[in-house]
Amino acid sequence: MEAGTRGGGLVTFGEALGRLTSEHVGLLESGRPLTLSMGGAESNVAIGAARLGADVTWAGRLGSDSVGDLIERRLRAEGVTTRLTRGAGFTGLMVCSRRTTGALRVDYHRAGSAASQLSPADVGDELVRGADILHVTGITPALGASARDTTAWAVRTARDAGVTVSFDVNFRSKLWSTEEARPVLQDLLEHADILFAGPEEAALVLGVTLDPSRDDRGRLARLAAQAGPREVVIKDGSRGCLAVIDGHEYVRDAPTVTTLDPVGAGDAFVAGYLTERLQDVDPQGRLTTAIRAGAYAVTVPGDCEGLPFRHELDDLEATTDILR
Repeated sequence: MEAGTRGGGLVTFGEALGRLTSEHVGLLESGRPLTLSMGGAESNVAIGAARLGADVTWAGRLGSDSVGDLIERRLRAEGVTTRLTRGAGFTGLMVCSRRTTGALRVDYHRAGSAASQLSPADVGDELVRGADILHVTGITPALGASARDTTAWAVRTARDAGVTVSFDVNFRSKLWSTEEARPVLQDLLEHADILFAGPEEAALVLGVTLDPSRDDRGRLARLAAQAGPREVVIKDGSRGCLAVIDGHEYVRDAPTVTTLDPVGAGDAFVAGYLTERLQDVDPQGRLTTAIRAGAYAVTVPGDCEGLPFRHELDDLEATTDILR
């Protein structure tokens, strides 16, 4: 099914999943309640950008199941234009739990999902060529051969049409090994105009060793910029970010907040940056919005539940209950 596609603005595609979350700390137990929501890097970026006022289209494949119905309704309710294929395969799931009050554990059930069968026809040549920015991540090509080929096709189509290509490495070791991922991610890096990566992800793609004894972000950003992107942003969680944009280096610290759920923070960051770029905001302004959006996102449980609206970004400074 295809609905309401339009050119321009931010275009992205990939896998949206159902998210089952246990609110109980400890082992998953029979009878314990699970909450159902949605997740997925590209759909998170789409919702995050739409909440900040961007014109966004998300394309993808969902199964003919209740989880797919939920995701379709949620995307449209958030103001995201959708181009959907329904019916082939199932909609993937992620199960989130905490054995202790520490790190969140995420288990994926996505092998053979509808999204792994993504094809260029599901995205559409006219949609890619009409975008202002095409955003892709390293998750989609890890889903399978068809999704990998589609990602490569979309990036090359965008470049041929003069569309700005944004690439978030988003390496997932549960999906593929570093040896399998590196050449695919390197090819995407070379065709990207904007790169987002964590320090470890940047080192992986560049094939260099990360020096944990010092702040290596500047070296990584400069090396990545030499590979092609004009804008390189190293996302570093609570340490903020470092960027090299058109040859100039920028550093931003992150606000101190109470982290309830780190999943989706990087996507909120990307959504903030790309939304401001669409509005021709200067690099400092882009990074400021990105940092604030990412910090806000971790204060709310759930992938997309914490993605802020424009007016909520001021809460990081104006509201004491969000601060540690």
